[in-house]
Amino acid sequence: MKIYSVTDPEFRPYGKLLRGYETEALLKAMREIPLPETGTSYRPGIPSLEACGVFQDFRDRAFGGMPIQLGMCWGRNTRLNCLEYHRDSEINLGSGDFILLLAKTEEIREGMLSTDRVKAFLVPGGVPVEIYATTLHYAPCHIRQEEGFRVAVVLPRGTNTEKPEIIPGNEEDRMLWARNKWLLAHPDSVPAGKGAYIGLAGENIDLADAAGEIERERR
Repeated sequence: MKIYSVTDPEFRPYGKLLRGYETEALLKAMREIPLPETGTSYRPGIPSLEACGVFQDFRDRAFGGMPIQLGMCWGRNTRLNCLEYHRDSEINLGSGDFILLLAKTEEIREGMLSTDRVKAFLVPGGVPVEIYATTLHYAPCHIRQEEGFRVAVVLPRGTNTEKPEIIPGNEEDRMLWARNKWLLAHPDSVPAGKGAYIGLAGENIDLADAAGEIERERR
């Protein structure tokens, strides 16, 4: 699978780089959180990260003063598994380089997305990127197994917490997996086994070989 860079023109429909944010204190706080032994972890809001000065900058500049949360997704992963979207943009910031698997909501057809529509993008560590509301995304992928990934996740406060109780009135309602989180799961994924909406058809993309190739090129 071809891996683009977020500096390539191909990234423009999916998001943009954010400039002028002081992130050193946040990156340091992120690195102090140990990786899980296996798999990935996610917390919507982490006090030690929200105590960093850039939290207010993200709130007031990137989100125009809206209440936000600053959490993190971290661990080890190379597979697609699912794609999700929100009603708003998400900001990601990695303590090191990582890869995002992305697609567009308008490519969903009759409640399904073919995974051959997914593109991979390399994100440099220390660079905040905005992922647009119309961009499908999920857990980042690591490049080096031993290093894993640590990616800060900035979203409106309350996102990814307990979902509201609703009676589905349309197909999109069936995708609602958490508050402000609509999820399309691959049949082979763990969320699918827990009742998540099956909305991905095709290969459950695995970047293990591609990530290894990136690492070899760096040596």
